[in-house]
Amino acid sequence: MQPSAEQTQNNVGSGGRFETMTNTRDTRMVMIVDSEPAQQRFLAALVSRGGWRSVIAADTDTALAKLGTQEGMALDAVLVDQGAPGMDISEFVGELRRWRPALPLVVITMRNGVEVAVGAMRAGASDFVQKPIAPDRLLEALDRVVSTSGPQGELRPLTEKLRAPLAFEEIIGSSPNFRSALAIAAKAARARVPVMINGKPGTGKEVFARAIHSASPRARGQLVMVDCSAVSPGLIGSGLFGHERGAFAGAFDRQVGRLVQADGGSIIIDHVECIPLETQAKLVEFLNSGEVQMIGGSIRQSVDVRIIATSTSPLDKLIEAGHFREDLFYALSSAQFTLPSLSERRGDVGPLARHLLARIGGLPGMGPIGVTDDALRLLAAYAWPGNVRQLQDVLFRAAVNSTTDVLTSADFRAIEATLGGGSPNGEGEIAINGEAIGVTLYLPDGNLRPLEEIEADVIRLAIGHYRGRMSEVARRLGIGRSTLYRKLSDLGIDTAA
Repeated sequence: MQPSAEQTQNNVGSGGRFETMTNTRDTRMVMIVDSEPAQQRFLAALVSRGGWRSVIAADTDTALAKLGTQEGMALDAVLVDQGAPGMDISEFVGELRRWRPALPLVVITMRNGVEVAVGAMRAGASDFVQKPIAPDRLLEALDRVVSTSGPQGELRPLTEKLRAPLAFEEIIGSSPNFRSALAIAAKAARARVPVMINGKPGTGKEVFARAIHSASPRARGQLVMVDCSAVSPGLIGSGLFGHERGAFAGAFDRQVGRLVQADGGSIIIDHVECIPLETQAKLVEFLNSGEVQMIGGSIRQSVDVRIIATSTSPLDKLIEAGHFREDLFYALSSAQFTLPSLSERRGDVGPLARHLLARIGGLPGMGPIGVTDDALRLLAAYAWPGNVRQLQDVLFRAAVNSTTDVLTSADFRAIEATLGGGSPNGEGEIAINGEAIGVTLYLPDGNLRPLEEIEADVIRLAIGHYRGRMSEVARRLGIGRSTLYRKLSDLGIDTAA
């Protein structure tokens, strides 16, 4: 259904008034397209926390009809559930784009709804969020799609992470600082000690944490993740240790903590720097005793769990400022390493781009997609402030929007505009087979790297490019499988590719 001619004419006729209203009102307005009353109330309450007013449409036809109303003309964004009655979600997005080309639209998909998200974004959706809905992620998505000050085009961040577990041999990187971190991680995986992973946002801390668990003796156990940055500081302790009913205001039911849920496995504590000091003290006690005591409880329970902590902030500075306990830092840092920023390993951009595109091409609704040398030069010239996560988002958006199965520099107009036709830091043209893309050939002093190191990097890149299919790796390198495995052992990359 489309907006009626009368509605459209009436609103266009008073366009000046509505334009003024849109520009001067303090509260942004979003249309929620969902048929479930409980979900409607939940979403309306959620967006109101971010300063949004909401208009409800129970199905896609009603949503399109409301575009021509006074409220519809004042909309700033649309939020639609993939299960909303009416037309197919991609068809709805296409119709909405036909009538309101510039109106941002966010699609809510099921947990494994990547194919729906791909179809919707190809039809013109701005972003997608997956169920179960995290309030912060949804509000972040809405804020991003209406913002005109942040990155635009293919550089606009995706709200959801395109998670796909990687084994160590699938993690791409040939720079010395990255290989050093990879070697420490692979060694730590075989041990039982806590691990601390440092690095800026988007460098791959979660990828490494999951790889450590998968390569550890606990791989068959539960892997639980707690993002301390997404939880109110006052609730982090309850989330980790659990609480008894009535332990504090709002504790209406007994809740088992995430440490207990991870018994026999591993727990990833993301943004450990966000844990308040009181909870830090309880965590130190747990690490020393191996026992968990619920908040408001008296019983202590033995728990066998390995902690993998991540931090985006330098903890030594937080310790100096009195915001992080030194004893907790040392207890968590039996094995620790720092992941370098992508700008610090520019030579990995090309292999990473090819590797990520191979994974993106394997997503539901996608297909094989390549990338040209001129596009790789452009990608390698960009500074990547958002690191590997940003590179993946950019490649995903470009792949979704491309009309061919090969990405060229024309698919990265926002990056071209950012660079202004040049490369950052005055580095000049970046060669495909030199330092910036492919295998690093030279040491910092200008001398060639040892052949053994170059061979190891070639094997790593081949393993990543062919997604761990060792028979294919051996065939493409022109060697037998037994020779490949011997080289893996000789070069020390059997677990640290």
